[in-house]
Amino acid sequence: MTLLSRQDPEIALAIKQEDERQRNSLVLIASENYASCAVLEAQAGVMNNKYAEGYPGRRYYGGCENVDIVESIAIQRAKTLFGAEHANVQAHSGAQANMAAYFALIQPGDIVMGMQLDQGGHLTHGATVNFSGNLYKFIPYGLNRDTETIDFDQVELLAKQHRPKIIIAGYSAYPRIIDFARFRAIADDVGAILMVDMAHISGLIAGGAHPSPVPHAQVVTSTTQKTLRGPRGGMILSTEEIGKKVDYGVFPFSQGGPFMHVIAAKAVCFGEASKPEFAHYAEQVVLNARSMAFELSEAGLRLVSGGTDNHLLLVDLNPLDITGRAAEAALEAVGIVANKNAIPFDEKPPRVTSGLRLGTPAITSRGFKEKETKQVAHLIVDTLTNIGDESAMTRISEEVKSLTSQFPVPGIDL
Repeated sequence: MTLLSRQDPEIALAIKQEDERQRNSLVLIASENYASCAVLEAQAGVMNNKYAEGYPGRRYYGGCENVDIVESIAIQRAKTLFGAEHANVQAHSGAQANMAAYFALIQPGDIVMGMQLDQGGHLTHGATVNFSGNLYKFIPYGLNRDTETIDFDQVELLAKQHRPKIIIAGYSAYPRIIDFARFRAIADDVGAILMVDMAHISGLIAGGAHPSPVPHAQVVTSTTQKTLRGPRGGMILSTEEIGKKVDYGVFPFSQGGPFMHVIAAKAVCFGEASKPEFAHYAEQVVLNARSMAFELSEAGLRLVSGGTDNHLLLVDLNPLDITGRAAEAALEAVGIVANKNAIPFDEKPPRVTSGLRLGTPAITSRGFKEKETKQVAHLIVDTLTNIGDESAMTRISEEVKSLTSQFPVPGIDL
């Protein structure tokens, strides 16, 4: 019996059950992944106990000599990994990284352009239910209805018409390569700052499996989990010219003391992502996503934009006459965890949706290759075409358990 199970059995039980869920499920949520034992160890360490407002060498508290070492290493590793001039690793999340970037660079009421939420954008890219859509005047751009890819003609037209202070590229549900150079050209033409939110693809970029925005954007934000396989947190990369503004936007403007235990875990994560094996992982994530896309298409499912170039794919469920909510529930019932998601020009409400978002980062971290990913695709199709058939669901559930039992879970088994 562990200390936690003796002291707080309710919490211990919930953690144990979550351990079992992660072992026995096929996790296909594009924003989820498994952190390594080393990342988890760093995050669970004694740096949790240290308060350290300020930055290395410029703290408002004593006793910061060791956390200064850790944060300095994290900053340098982030800069080296992504080829950035400046890095801030204190942001508590991707959303707070975006908030800090806005605070650093623009004023309330300024005009910003971002992808509209129902076509692949993020809450912090101007959604009216979010601070971003309330503090700033967002002009949304979207996708070409025919190709379901970024409508650059629209982006250019809107930019010239509204002359935004910031143009945001980077999305939560976009399966194609992003042309950052073209975005920068449009931004330069109207005197805007190009900001890239690479939260979903930062691990692919670190591993060389997606073009980097850093040579093109003045500011780049990200989470440190997702494809990067680190702790839950955020970071901001920028040019040296605006580095001081970015730091001020984080502390003291939008945050207080940093989470030093999380920054320690970020440093470990950046170190892991700099190794050759991480590049192999990033490449395999994309290979698996393409393999899944091919198998789903061969089975008759329609994929938004016709496929994928990265770690995720969007399935249009309208031809199957299934909602995203129904598909998510059916898949979870057999141990396949995915999420309902709006598709471009979706007519269903966001709690229902016409689509399903699937991602390959987590199963790739478990060691799945194309062969196993094809099996997963077949299980998805089997589930979606047998909703309501209890015997089929039981059979599929057993197949999922058999498949997951063959692959250890990073951070739990390794």
